[in-house]
Amino acid sequence: MPELPEVETTVRGLRPVLEGQLLIRVEPRRADLRRPIPPDLRQRMASARVTGLGRRAKYGLIHTDRGDTLIFHLGMSGRWRISPEAIGPHDHLLIETGSGILLSLNDPRRFGSLDLVPSSDLTAFPAFAAMGPEPLGPELSAAYLLKALSGRAAPIKALLLDQRIVAGLGNIYVCEALHLSGIRPDAPAGRIGRARMERLVDAIRLVLDAAILAGGSSLRDYARPDGELGYFSKEWRVYGREGEPCACGAPVRRRADGGRSTFWCARCQR
Repeated sequence: MPELPEVETTVRGLRPVLEGQLLIRVEPRRADLRRPIPPDLRQRMASARVTGLGRRAKYGLIHTDRGDTLIFHLGMSGRWRISPEAIGPHDHLLIETGSGILLSLNDPRRFGSLDLVPSSDLTAFPAFAAMGPEPLGPELSAAYLLKALSGRAAPIKALLLDQRIVAGLGNIYVCEALHLSGIRPDAPAGRIGRARMERLVDAIRLVLDAAILAGGSSLRDYARPDGELGYFSKEWRVYGREGEPCACGAPVRRRADGGRSTFWCARCQR
């Protein structure tokens, strides 16, 4: 599933071709993805002008001058295509700009979603209402995590994946950040001290920034809007590397936690 760096990469790829553009064609090609597509999406977006693009957690945001924001989630296999050579059965939304650029939202598994909400109501959007701070924003700090995790005996990895605590963190990048900070994924969250928490916050930012710079990780169907694949997977320290040597020489371990794989180094992470 595309995680925060992949969505951020997608938004950055769409920005040069959408920002400031008049939308002369908006064509949903089916009634639903994971849930119904707003039936008035075509009416509310056609002839609108895009005023900006952004991201909240793993959702992309397209703002228009009509006071609406299109919220898209890429699900398991979604991606935007810019000027596709051909339109196929998995291209579920077409957008054409006044400059003649055609974009398609392609999602073979249809686990993604499209919502259109008044921009003034974004914070009340159900998926956003209870979200924690953005991991790359100033609100995420060691002090915040110490307070949010105080007294919690649950493993630190599980709580970092809780969107109510930190918005947008996913399995790959939590594994990588915990390794970089030297913290075991099963460490009781409430027992992590300030110094180690500061290292963790720094590691989260370093890992996400590096992944965004690399264009994300190539996970099955994910590709950037220009069709290129992200290459951060080549920089994974532990994720997907079970049995391979860590930088310290010890083998990378793996276990299953609630349907997700956890990768870590028993020597580096304590």
